[in-house]
This record gives sequence, structure tokens and C-alpha cells, in this order.
Amino acid sequence: MSSVVKINVLTVPAEQREVLEQRFASRAGAVENSDGFEWFELLRPVEGTDQYLVYTRWRSEEDFKAWMEGPMQAAHRGGSTDGGEAPKRPAASGSTLWSFEVVQSAGPKA
Repeated sequence: MSSVVKINVLTVPAEQREVLEQRFASRAGAVENSDGFEWFELLRPVEGTDQYLVYTRWRSEEDFKAWMEGPMQAAHRGGSTDGGEAPKRPAASGSTLWSFEVVQSAGPKA
């Protein structure tokens, strides 16, 4: 079985970039402890686009779905029910999810 890659393409207006990056920085291991999780990267656009890429790699489609239906839902509900901070306005104005299966991969030679 090969890993699966999910790339969430987020359209982020220039004035919201810092907000988005801070939110990801403060997510404090929200995905790292999930069963089947293999890798995460937040990719900032350098030029020619306002789209960030949120790259995650998973052991299987089932592991990704389990995270989506559990921990991810809780992390993205926004706000709290105990009188805490109010729900946050999304930093991204649009989102598209791309799905890939890893066919080949390589790393640096030892």
C-alpha cells in the first residue's frame, strides 16, 4: 500500500497571509499525533499567485478520513462553547483539496 498526499489549496488575500501563518504556527501538534500521519508542510507562495499549499502525507486514505472526521473537525469548529474567544473569521477566501497517491519517492542518499 502506498501513501496518499492531500494538498489543500488556500486562496489567501495579501492582508490575511500573516493571520493564516500564525494560525498554523499555533496549531500545536493538531495533526502530528494522528494515526497514519506522515508529513505536513505549509507552503507560502513566492510570486504569481495568492494560493498557499497545505501539504499532508498519510499512510492511507482511511487514516486521512479518520482525521478529517475527528480531530480536524474539532480543530476547525472555531471558538469555544465555554465562553472563550469568539469564532475566528477564515483567513482564506477559498479552498480546494487535491488528492494524490505516492507512486515514487526519493530522499537524499546517506
